[in-house]
Amino acid sequence: MADKAKEIQKKETDSVERVEHTRATQVYTPDVDIIEREDCIVVTADMPGVDENAIDITLEKNVLTLYGKVDIDLPERLKLLHAEYGIGDYKRVFTLSGEIDRDKIDATVKNGVLKVLLPKAEAVKTRKIEVRAEV
Repeated sequence: MADKAKEIQKKETDSVERVEHTRATQVYTPDVDIIEREDCIVVTADMPGVDENAIDITLEKNVLTLYGKVDIDLPERLKLLHAEYGIGDYKRVFTLSGEIDRDKIDATVKNGVLKVLLPKAEAVKTRKIEVRAEV
C-alpha cells in the first residue's frame, strides 16, 4: 500500500514539473489531507498566503486543478536580506472518479487553508436496505 502511495505522489510530481509556468515564481505542491465521509470526500490543502481572490479551481473532464497565487508584499523602501520561508504559488492536480457529483463541488478558504468538498453522486452513496420476513 505504501508503494502505491509513493507511485501516486511520483505521478503527481512528474506531471506538475512538466508544466510551463508564465509567472517567474516558484510553484509548490501543497500538502493535503483527504478524508472520506459517508456523503462526500473532503480535500484540505495548506496554501499559506492565499485568499479567496487568489485561488483558481478548475474541473476539466476528470481533472480537478487547485491553483493558489501568492503575491509577495514587501513594505516600501525595504529590501529582503534573508528568507528561510519560500514564497511562491501552489498547484495540485487530482483525477476524479465517476463517484463525484461534479455540479455540487464546493470550496472555502480560511487563514490559508483551502477546503474542497467533493459530494458523492447519489448512485454511490451508502443506503440501508430493509430486510423483511418472507411470508
